[in-house]
Amino acid sequence: MPEKLSPEAFLDAASHYPILDVRSPGEYLRAHIPGAVSFPIFDDAERARVGTTYKQIGKDEAIELGLEIVGPKLATWVKMAKKLAVDNTVLVHCWRGGMRSGSMSWLFETAGLQVKILVGGYKAYRNYVLAEFDRKIPFVVLGGKTGSGKTDILLEMQKRGAQVIDLEGVAHHRGSVFGHFGLAPQPTSEHFENEVVAQLRGMDYSKPIWIEDESRHIGQVYMPLGLYSQLRAAPILFLDIAAEYRLPHLVEVYAHYPKEALAHAVGKIKKRLGGDLYKNALDALEIDDFTQVAAITLHYYDKAYVHGLQKRLPEQIQEIVINTLETSLQTDVVMAHPLCQTQFS
Repeated sequence: MPEKLSPEAFLDAASHYPILDVRSPGEYLRAHIPGAVSFPIFDDAERARVGTTYKQIGKDEAIELGLEIVGPKLATWVKMAKKLAVDNTVLVHCWRGGMRSGSMSWLFETAGLQVKILVGGYKAYRNYVLAEFDRKIPFVVLGGKTGSGKTDILLEMQKRGAQVIDLEGVAHHRGSVFGHFGLAPQPTSEHFENEVVAQLRGMDYSKPIWIEDESRHIGQVYMPLGLYSQLRAAPILFLDIAAEYRLPHLVEVYAHYPKEALAHAVGKIKKRLGGDLYKNALDALEIDDFTQVAAITLHYYDKAYVHGLQKRLPEQIQEIVINTLETSLQTDVVMAHPLCQTQFS
Protein backbone atom coordinates (compact mmCIF):
# COMPACT_ATOMS: atom_id res chain seq x y z
CA MET A 1 0.00 0.00 0.00
CA PRO A 2 1.27 3.52 -0.78
CA GLU A 3 2.32 5.68 2.13
CA LYS A 4 -0.19 8.48 2.73
CA LEU A 5 1.26 11.91 3.56
CA SER A 6 -0.14 15.23 4.72
CA PRO A 7 0.59 18.25 2.50
CA GLU A 8 3.49 19.37 4.68
CA ALA A 9 5.02 15.89 4.86
CA PHE A 10 4.46 15.50 1.11
CA LEU A 11 6.38 18.72 0.43
CA ASP A 12 9.16 17.62 2.77
CA ALA A 13 9.45 14.37 0.82
CA ALA A 14 9.52 16.36 -2.45
CA SER A 15 12.95 17.70 -1.51
CA HIS A 16 14.23 14.22 -2.39
CA TYR A 17 11.63 12.43 -4.52
CA PRO A 18 9.86 13.56 -7.73
CA ILE A 19 6.21 14.62 -7.68
CA LEU A 20 4.04 13.14 -10.43
CA ASP A 21 0.91 15.24 -10.94
CA VAL A 22 -1.60 12.89 -12.57
CA ARG A 23 -4.25 15.55 -13.16
CA SER A 24 -5.03 16.65 -16.73
CA PRO A 25 -2.65 18.99 -18.59
CA GLY A 26 -5.16 21.84 -18.27
CA GLU A 27 -5.34 21.45 -14.50
CA TYR A 28 -1.55 21.40 -14.30
CA LEU A 29 -1.20 24.44 -16.55
CA ARG A 30 -3.55 26.48 -14.41
CA ALA A 31 -1.49 25.83 -11.29
CA HIS A 32 0.55 23.05 -9.71
CA ILE A 33 2.92 22.24 -6.89
CA PRO A 34 6.22 23.91 -7.84
CA GLY A 35 8.63 21.30 -9.15
CA ALA A 36 5.93 18.73 -9.94
CA VAL A 37 6.05 16.85 -13.25
CA SER A 38 2.89 16.72 -15.36
CA PHE A 39 2.03 13.00 -15.64
CA PRO A 40 -1.63 12.94 -16.72
CA ILE A 41 -3.79 9.85 -16.73
CA PHE A 42 -6.17 11.60 -19.15
CA ASP A 43 -5.56 14.48 -21.50
CA ASP A 44 -8.10 17.31 -21.34
CA ALA A 45 -10.40 15.83 -23.98
CA GLU A 46 -10.29 12.35 -22.40
CA ARG A 47 -11.03 13.78 -18.96
CA ALA A 48 -14.05 15.60 -20.39
CA ARG A 49 -15.34 12.40 -22.02
CA VAL A 50 -15.03 10.39 -18.81
CA GLY A 51 -16.65 13.16 -16.78
CA THR A 52 -19.56 13.46 -19.19
CA THR A 53 -20.07 9.69 -19.18
CA TYR A 54 -20.10 9.67 -15.37
CA LYS A 55 -22.73 12.42 -15.19
CA GLN A 56 -24.97 11.30 -18.05
CA ILE A 57 -24.75 7.49 -17.87
CA GLY A 58 -23.12 6.31 -14.65
CA LYS A 59 -20.04 5.51 -12.65
CA ASP A 60 -19.53 1.97 -13.97
CA GLU A 61 -19.66 3.12 -17.59
CA ALA A 62 -17.23 5.94 -16.84
CA ILE A 63 -14.79 3.46 -15.29
CA GLU A 64 -15.05 1.20 -18.33
CA LEU A 65 -14.34 4.12 -20.66
CA GLY A 66 -11.42 5.14 -18.51
CA LEU A 67 -9.94 1.66 -18.70
CA GLU A 68 -10.29 1.66 -22.48
CA ILE A 69 -8.40 4.93 -22.65
CA VAL A 70 -5.57 4.08 -20.27
CA GLY A 71 -5.02 0.44 -21.19
CA PRO A 72 -2.57 1.06 -24.07
CA LYS A 73 -0.62 3.57 -21.99
CA LEU A 74 0.22 1.45 -18.93
CA ALA A 75 3.60 0.08 -20.03
CA THR A 76 4.76 3.51 -21.18
CA TRP A 77 3.79 5.08 -17.86
CA VAL A 78 5.74 2.50 -15.89
CA LYS A 79 8.86 3.08 -18.00
CA MET A 80 8.55 6.84 -17.59
CA ALA A 81 7.99 6.63 -13.85
CA LYS A 82 11.00 4.37 -13.35
CA LYS A 83 13.19 6.87 -15.19
CA LEU A 84 11.97 9.69 -12.95
CA ALA A 85 12.07 7.76 -9.66
CA VAL A 86 14.73 8.47 -7.05
CA ASP A 87 15.70 5.50 -4.89
CA ASN A 88 12.89 3.64 -6.66
CA THR A 89 10.35 6.06 -5.12
CA VAL A 90 7.85 8.55 -6.54
CA LEU A 91 5.27 10.91 -5.06
CA VAL A 92 1.82 10.96 -6.66
CA HIS A 93 -1.19 13.23 -6.39
CA CYS A 94 -4.39 14.07 -8.24
CA TRP A 95 -7.10 16.63 -7.48
CA ARG A 96 -8.69 15.12 -4.34
CA GLY A 97 -6.57 12.07 -3.68
CA GLY A 98 -9.15 9.80 -5.26
CA MET A 99 -9.39 7.41 -8.18
CA ARG A 100 -6.69 8.90 -10.42
CA SER A 101 -3.90 8.90 -7.86
CA GLY A 102 -5.09 5.60 -6.41
CA SER A 103 -5.06 3.90 -9.82
CA MET A 104 -1.66 5.23 -10.76
CA SER A 105 -0.22 4.29 -7.38
CA TRP A 106 -1.52 0.74 -7.77
CA LEU A 107 0.11 0.50 -11.21
CA PHE A 108 3.46 1.80 -10.00
CA GLU A 109 3.52 -0.44 -6.93
CA THR A 110 2.59 -3.45 -9.06
CA ALA A 111 5.61 -2.58 -11.22
CA GLY A 112 7.88 -2.54 -8.15
CA LEU A 113 8.05 1.18 -7.30
CA GLN A 114 7.60 2.67 -3.84
CA VAL A 115 4.80 5.25 -3.84
CA LYS A 116 3.81 8.05 -1.49
CA ILE A 117 0.51 9.85 -2.11
CA LEU A 118 -0.88 13.19 -0.99
CA VAL A 119 -3.91 12.72 1.24
CA GLY A 120 -6.68 14.96 -0.06
CA GLY A 121 -4.74 15.64 -3.25
CA TYR A 122 -4.02 19.05 -4.75
CA LYS A 123 -7.12 20.45 -3.04
CA ALA A 124 -5.58 19.71 0.37
CA TYR A 125 -2.32 21.26 -0.78
CA ARG A 126 -4.16 24.45 -1.76
CA ASN A 127 -5.76 24.65 1.67
CA TYR A 128 -2.27 24.37 3.15
CA VAL A 129 -0.97 27.16 0.87
CA LEU A 130 -3.73 29.58 1.84
CA ALA A 131 -3.29 28.79 5.53
CA GLU A 132 0.39 29.73 5.27
CA PHE A 133 -0.61 33.32 4.48
CA ASP A 134 -2.52 33.44 7.77
CA ARG A 135 0.70 32.76 9.70
CA LYS A 136 2.62 35.80 10.91
CA ILE A 137 5.38 36.38 8.35
CA PRO A 138 8.28 38.65 9.42
CA PHE A 139 8.19 40.88 6.37
CA VAL A 140 10.23 44.03 5.96
CA VAL A 141 9.20 46.03 2.90
CA LEU A 142 11.58 47.86 0.59
CA GLY A 143 9.77 50.87 -0.80
CA GLY A 144 10.57 53.60 -3.28
CA LYS A 145 9.12 55.36 -6.28
CA THR A 146 9.16 53.81 -9.75
CA GLY A 147 12.66 53.43 -11.15
CA SER A 148 14.42 53.29 -7.79
CA GLY A 149 16.01 49.93 -8.59
CA LYS A 150 14.28 48.13 -5.71
CA THR A 151 14.25 44.72 -7.41
CA ASP A 152 17.95 44.95 -8.23
CA ILE A 153 18.69 45.84 -4.60
CA LEU A 154 16.65 42.92 -3.30
CA LEU A 155 18.42 40.48 -5.61
CA GLU A 156 21.79 41.83 -4.49
CA MET A 157 20.70 41.51 -0.85
CA GLN A 158 19.76 37.91 -1.58
CA LYS A 159 23.24 37.25 -2.97
CA ARG A 160 24.66 38.62 0.27
CA GLY A 161 22.60 36.27 2.41
CA ALA A 162 19.40 38.20 3.14
CA GLN A 163 16.03 36.42 2.96
CA VAL A 164 14.14 37.82 -0.04
CA ILE A 165 10.87 37.11 -1.82
CA ASP A 166 10.98 38.72 -5.27
CA LEU A 167 7.25 39.16 -5.85
CA GLU A 168 7.76 40.74 -9.26
CA GLY A 169 10.03 37.89 -10.27
CA VAL A 170 7.41 35.33 -9.22
CA ALA A 171 4.67 37.31 -11.00
CA HIS A 172 6.78 37.85 -14.17
CA HIS A 173 5.85 41.54 -14.08
CA ARG A 174 7.49 44.80 -12.92
CA GLY A 175 4.24 46.34 -11.75
CA SER A 176 3.69 49.24 -14.19
CA VAL A 177 1.92 49.29 -17.56
CA PHE A 178 5.34 48.59 -19.06
CA GLY A 179 6.04 45.82 -16.58
CA HIS A 180 5.43 42.82 -18.83
CA PHE A 181 8.01 43.83 -21.46
CA GLY A 182 10.66 41.19 -22.02
CA LEU A 183 9.30 38.79 -19.43
CA ALA A 184 7.67 35.35 -19.61
CA PRO A 185 3.86 35.11 -19.56
CA GLN A 186 2.41 35.68 -16.12
CA PRO A 187 1.31 32.72 -13.99
CA THR A 188 -2.22 32.49 -12.70
CA SER A 189 -2.84 34.09 -9.33
CA GLU A 190 -3.22 30.57 -7.91
CA HIS A 191 0.17 29.46 -9.14
CA PHE A 192 1.73 32.72 -7.93
CA GLU A 193 0.51 31.80 -4.43
CA ASN A 194 2.00 28.32 -4.75
CA GLU A 195 5.39 29.72 -5.78
CA VAL A 196 5.49 32.27 -2.94
CA VAL A 197 4.75 29.60 -0.34
CA ALA A 198 7.39 27.32 -1.86
CA GLN A 199 9.95 30.06 -1.22
CA LEU A 200 8.67 30.84 2.27
CA ARG A 201 9.00 27.19 3.32
CA GLY A 202 12.76 27.41 3.29
CA MET A 203 13.02 30.60 5.32
CA ASP A 204 13.82 31.37 8.96
CA TYR A 205 10.88 33.22 10.51
CA SER A 206 13.07 34.57 13.32
CA LYS A 207 14.79 36.84 10.80
CA PRO A 208 13.48 39.48 8.37
CA ILE A 209 12.06 38.44 5.03
CA TRP A 210 12.43 41.31 2.56
CA ILE A 211 9.88 42.05 -0.13
CA GLU A 212 9.20 44.95 -2.45
CA ASP A 213 6.31 47.33 -1.86
CA GLU A 214 3.53 46.36 -4.29
CA SER A 215 -0.12 47.05 -4.95
CA ARG A 216 -2.44 44.07 -4.68
CA HIS A 217 -2.34 43.67 -8.46
CA ILE A 218 1.01 42.86 -10.08
CA GLY A 219 0.00 42.97 -13.72
CA GLN A 220 -2.73 40.33 -14.02
CA VAL A 221 -1.70 38.52 -10.85
CA TYR A 222 -3.90 39.20 -7.83
CA MET A 223 -2.21 38.88 -4.46
CA PRO A 224 -4.16 36.91 -1.80
CA LEU A 225 -5.57 39.05 1.01
CA GLY A 226 -3.56 37.24 3.68
CA LEU A 227 -0.29 38.09 1.92
CA TYR A 228 -1.25 41.63 0.96
CA SER A 229 -2.49 42.49 4.46
CA GLN A 230 0.83 41.44 5.94
CA LEU A 231 2.75 43.43 3.34
CA ARG A 232 0.74 46.54 4.20
CA ALA A 233 1.18 46.05 7.95
CA ALA A 234 4.96 45.45 7.83
CA PRO A 235 7.65 48.04 8.51
CA ILE A 236 8.82 49.78 5.34
CA LEU A 237 12.22 51.15 4.45
CA PHE A 238 11.47 53.91 1.92
CA LEU A 239 14.26 54.84 -0.48
CA ASP A 240 13.92 58.51 -1.38
CA ILE A 241 15.70 58.79 -4.73
CA ALA A 242 15.33 61.88 -6.90
CA ALA A 243 13.89 61.57 -10.40
CA GLU A 244 17.20 62.69 -11.95
CA TYR A 245 18.73 59.37 -10.81
CA ARG A 246 15.70 57.24 -11.68
CA LEU A 247 15.06 58.49 -15.20
CA PRO A 248 18.26 57.06 -16.79
CA HIS A 249 17.47 53.67 -15.26
CA LEU A 250 13.97 53.64 -16.76
CA VAL A 251 15.31 54.68 -20.16
CA GLU A 252 17.89 51.89 -20.02
CA VAL A 253 15.28 49.28 -19.15
CA TYR A 254 12.53 50.23 -21.59
CA ALA A 255 13.79 52.41 -24.47
CA HIS A 256 14.88 49.47 -26.64
CA TYR A 257 11.33 48.08 -26.94
CA PRO A 258 9.25 48.86 -30.07
CA LYS A 259 7.65 52.31 -30.09
CA GLU A 260 4.26 50.79 -30.89
CA ALA A 261 4.39 48.71 -27.73
CA LEU A 262 5.50 51.68 -25.63
CA ALA A 263 2.74 53.87 -27.09
CA HIS A 264 0.14 51.16 -26.37
CA ALA A 265 1.35 50.95 -22.76
CA VAL A 266 1.18 54.73 -22.30
CA GLY A 267 -2.37 54.57 -23.67
CA LYS A 268 -3.39 52.40 -20.73
CA ILE A 269 -2.83 55.35 -18.36
CA LYS A 270 -4.15 58.03 -20.73
CA LYS A 271 -7.02 59.02 -18.45
CA ARG A 272 -4.75 59.20 -15.41
CA LEU A 273 -2.19 61.32 -17.22
CA GLY A 274 -4.72 63.66 -18.79
CA GLY A 275 -5.00 64.51 -22.45
CA ASP A 276 -2.18 67.06 -22.60
CA LEU A 277 0.44 64.89 -20.87
CA TYR A 278 -0.63 61.87 -22.88
CA LYS A 279 -0.14 63.79 -26.14
CA ASN A 280 3.21 65.13 -24.92
CA ALA A 281 4.34 61.60 -24.14
CA LEU A 282 3.44 60.35 -27.62
CA ASP A 283 5.14 63.35 -29.23
CA ALA A 284 8.31 62.70 -27.21
CA LEU A 285 8.19 59.02 -28.13
CA GLU A 286 7.94 59.92 -31.82
CA ILE A 287 11.24 61.85 -31.68
CA ASP A 288 12.99 59.24 -29.51
CA ASP A 289 13.03 61.49 -26.43
CA PHE A 290 12.68 58.54 -24.07
CA THR A 291 13.78 60.58 -21.05
CA GLN A 292 10.79 62.88 -21.53
CA VAL A 293 8.45 59.90 -21.93
CA ALA A 294 9.76 58.46 -18.66
CA ALA A 295 9.44 61.84 -16.92
CA ILE A 296 5.81 62.20 -17.99
CA THR A 297 4.84 58.70 -16.84
CA LEU A 298 6.66 59.29 -13.54
CA HIS A 299 4.35 62.26 -13.02
CA TYR A 300 1.53 59.73 -12.58
CA TYR A 301 3.39 56.91 -10.87
CA ASP A 302 5.11 59.11 -8.28
CA LYS A 303 1.80 60.66 -7.23
CA ALA A 304 0.19 57.23 -7.04
CA TYR A 305 3.02 55.80 -4.93
CA VAL A 306 3.05 58.72 -2.48
CA HIS A 307 -0.73 58.43 -2.12
CA GLY A 308 -0.36 54.75 -1.21
CA LEU A 309 2.50 55.46 1.18
CA GLN A 310 0.41 58.03 3.03
CA LYS A 311 -2.13 55.32 3.85
CA ARG A 312 0.44 53.60 6.06
CA LEU A 313 0.94 54.47 9.70
CA PRO A 314 3.81 56.98 10.14
CA GLU A 315 5.55 54.68 12.60
CA GLN A 316 5.77 51.97 9.92
CA ILE A 317 7.94 54.11 7.67
CA GLN A 318 11.67 54.70 7.88
CA GLU A 319 13.20 56.82 5.13
CA ILE A 320 16.66 56.91 3.56
CA VAL A 321 17.75 59.49 1.01
CA ILE A 322 20.03 57.91 -1.60
CA ASN A 323 21.68 59.92 -4.36
CA THR A 324 22.79 57.05 -6.56
CA LEU A 325 21.33 54.24 -8.61
CA GLU A 326 24.46 52.10 -8.27
CA THR A 327 23.00 48.85 -6.97
CA SER A 328 26.02 47.85 -4.91
CA LEU A 329 26.12 51.20 -3.10
CA GLN A 330 22.36 51.21 -2.56
CA THR A 331 22.56 47.71 -1.11
CA ASP A 332 25.37 48.73 1.25
CA VAL A 333 23.10 51.42 2.70
CA VAL A 334 20.06 49.17 3.02
CA MET A 335 21.94 46.29 4.65
CA ALA A 336 23.55 48.66 7.15
CA HIS A 337 20.12 49.84 8.30
CA PRO A 338 18.81 48.53 11.67
CA LEU A 339 15.77 46.95 9.96
CA CYS A 340 18.15 44.51 8.29
CA GLN A 341 19.30 43.32 11.72
CA THR A 342 15.81 43.00 13.22
CA GLN A 343 14.98 39.79 15.07
CA PHE A 344 11.44 38.44 15.28
CA SER A 345 10.12 36.23 18.05
